[in-house]
Amino acid sequence: MIEVVNLSKHYGDKKAVDNVSFKAGDGEVLGFLGPNGAGKSTTMNILTGYISSSGGKALIDGVDILENPVKAKQKIGYLPEIPPLYVDMTVKEYLYFIYDLKKCKLPKISHLQDICSLVKIENVYNRLIKNLSKGYRQRVGLAQALVGNPKVLILDEPTVGLDPKQIIEIRTLIKKLGKNHTVILSSHILSEVQAVCDKIVVINEGKVVANDTEENLSMKLAGDHRLVCRIDGRKEDVLRALKKIDGVDKVVCDSERSGNICDYRIEAKEGTDIRYDIFNAMVENRWYLLGMKSSEMSLEDIFLKLTMGESIPALNDNVSGEEDI
Repeated sequence: MIEVVNLSKHYGDKKAVDNVSFKAGDGEVLGFLGPNGAGKSTTMNILTGYISSSGGKALIDGVDILENPVKAKQKIGYLPEIPPLYVDMTVKEYLYFIYDLKKCKLPKISHLQDICSLVKIENVYNRLIKNLSKGYRQRVGLAQALVGNPKVLILDEPTVGLDPKQIIEIRTLIKKLGKNHTVILSSHILSEVQAVCDKIVVINEGKVVANDTEENLSMKLAGDHRLVCRIDGRKEDVLRALKKIDGVDKVVCDSERSGNICDYRIEAKEGTDIRYDIFNAMVENRWYLLGMKSSEMSLEDIFLKLTMGESIPALNDNVSGEEDI
């Protein structure tokens, strides 16, 4: 649905965006992350047709935003960080204005009613926008992005300035929208990206430094493939069974607890997922698996590692890994 191919933007000698490529498929919510000055906003401005690129392509549902901007923009709903509201209008007047501006062909009354119901602004439909709270203004901004039922939604910091309750409500709405739209979500709130996004693209100094799911990035960046399991079973027998599992390199009983309960550190070969085999071994021997955890990194750890100048190769595909114990 969205395809960015070798996209570049130069301001004189400064490369704001340098050969950036990524894709977002139908019904996918893509988190677009980067520190200030990384080229994130420039990329999003190119995607929305606000500025032109110096090179490469940005395709919206197969339409090049530079070559056919009108057709491409018809497929995009955009919510900038500061919603483009006319505060002296009522919500109804504003949405009617946006409907006409976009030359929308859908039945006006029913279409706008559906949008208002979706973003939960029916109760303020006839109120002046300037009298609305920050949260409701953000919802009205999201409503204007949905007019015309665009295939693509580009949301720039959609929850900035909202209170915790409003943030949860907007996150829930974005997840719901992701079922029927392709969504690009830019945010500095990492927990927000973690909560709603299917895939993450991280840009730093104008270049894509990661493009994968959070889980796969965590596994790759952790640099190990280890698990810790808490198992209720005779220690010698458990150790013997775990060591027989294909792909296991090392097993250590880290600590003994009450009865036959022990914590085991298990190291697997790179690219090997042994979790299912461990579970099957527990079932076969009638042992209790009381816990299993890995050394997966948080999204904050991932972001910091990728943007603090470390060289991290091959983070644009899928992999697996775990923890050393």
